[in-house]
Amino acid sequence: MTTSAYVLVETAVGKTKDVARSLRASSGIKRVDVVTGPYDLVVQVEGESVNAIGELVTGQIHSVPGIDRTVTLIAVQI
Repeated sequence: MTTSAYVLVETAVGKTKDVARSLRASSGIKRVDVVTGPYDLVVQVEGESVNAIGELVTGQIHSVPGIDRTVTLIAVQI
């Protein structure tokens, strides 16, 4: 079963476009939207498990230059 999550991303000033481009090129990332409000990007990700999502966020997303902060929201089926 695939696990989905949304990652809310705050970027450094002037880095939103660069971060969005970098994230769109990463595997496991399904969608990257630039948004208004307290966050700069909403990133939809998928993985085989919650652990895989955690590895994707910490290994791939956090390593992108220009990202200041993230919040990960795991999607649950009800």
